[in-house]
Amino acid sequence: MALENTHITASAVAAIEYPDLVREYRVTGVPKTVVNERVEILGAEPEASFVAHVLEALA
Repeated sequence: MALENTHITASAVAAIEYPDLVREYRVTGVPKTVVNERVEILGAEPEASFVAHVLEALA
């Protein structure tokens, strides 16, 4: 999404290198996606489901 829209930013973090972030965001598995600090998506999701979660964060 970030590649297609300049209003979206994305960052990838290596959990082993940032243990403070792992604790802060309670990472128990990867991938973990956090959208606007409101919605958390754990694991790989089908595209339609992922988009639905992202839209939920905007509501």
